[in-house]
Amino acid sequence: MTDEKTTRAGFVALIGEPNAGKSTLLNRMVGAKVSIVTHKVQTTRARIRGVAIEGDSQLVFVDTPGIFKPTRRLDRAMVAAAWGGAADADVVVLLIEAHRGMTKGVEAILEALSERTDTRNISLAINKIDRVPVDVLLELTSKMNERFNFNKTFLISAEKGHGVDDLREWLADEVPVGPWLYPEDQIADLPLRMIAAEITREKLTLQLHQELPYQLTVETENWEERKDGSARIDQVIYVARDGHKGILLGHKGETIKRISRASREELNTFLDRKVHLFLQVKVRPNWLEESERYGEMGLDFKDGN
Repeated sequence: MTDEKTTRAGFVALIGEPNAGKSTLLNRMVGAKVSIVTHKVQTTRARIRGVAIEGDSQLVFVDTPGIFKPTRRLDRAMVAAAWGGAADADVVVLLIEAHRGMTKGVEAILEALSERTDTRNISLAINKIDRVPVDVLLELTSKMNERFNFNKTFLISAEKGHGVDDLREWLADEVPVGPWLYPEDQIADLPLRMIAAEITREKLTLQLHQELPYQLTVETENWEERKDGSARIDQVIYVARDGHKGILLGHKGETIKRISRASREELNTFLDRKVHLFLQVKVRPNWLEESERYGEMGLDFKDGN
């Protein structure tokens, strides 16, 4: 690392509607998978910090839950976490989808940004630019900047990497001068237990039908380091109903085996060693009202009030 006087470090909050591509952008910026990425909406629950290095700058990304109209306690806690991430950040990046444009949800976020963030450094990143013609993109860019005074606008594809380097370089110049906040080789500040739970929850979300993933949570109950260098990881999947347990297990346990295999393979790669993964499914009808579950997800139970 270079002389402390020349280094920069700061927090960057990625905000936007559900499924805008925040997790994909975070993972692209960091260069490793630290946040759950699926085609389903509202999959990010905790504020996940990914750490990236750009020149002499350390960028600590806060991947927030999508901002939407909350209807239940978990939703309210997730939205509160998103705005908390924006309030604590040095720079805020609003991510919108090029093909969806200025939706009612984006309008609501812009109104809230005006009320909540005073003179904070806020930039706009229009994502998935490969999905629309250039003239539509230019019109959307103009429309968004008329609606809100962004410091800078970026046209990107988080999935393909287009424009991401420009955004990262700009962010590197925007964060405050100061010492780095994390060790140089650290890519996230989530405990490994929580990252492991997120990986399994991603596999559940990809495998199961639309409604069930939002009514389950995963907790890493035990992590045992073995003498041969491998790790035994025991996880519990909490579901709200008996019927959900049956769906998750599948015929002759085939569904849960498939999920376990996919999660174990990714954990092997992520940890760069062999993982023995054991999954249990437990029915807890009121887990959405249990403060302990929120703590395991990195959310504040009180924010759901």
